[in-house]
Amino acid sequence: MINSEKQNKLNEIRASKINKESLVVAYVYLTVKQFCIEYPAFTEGGLRFQIFNEKINGLARSGAIVRMGRKILIKPALFFAWLEGQNGEPE
Repeated sequence: MINSEKQNKLNEIRASKINKESLVVAYVYLTVKQFCIEYPAFTEGGLRFQIFNEKINGLARSGAIVRMGRKILIKPALFFAWLEGQNGEPE
């Protein structure tokens, strides 16, 4: 009976390790230049304006902008979610 309890515990540990490994999430970060090359609808100046005013326009709350030292990185999925939220409905 002791062996079966040990075996059950080992199985639980193995299952928990497998579950943790399966939760790997891939993040895509682009610099401002890379973002503008990938999505030519956005100019570098226009994008930098939005980043400069991120506290006013809600971009900071979206989590789309990440700073690493002086480098500004953009998470495209979150940026486009924020952009869609800016599309106001006509009254």
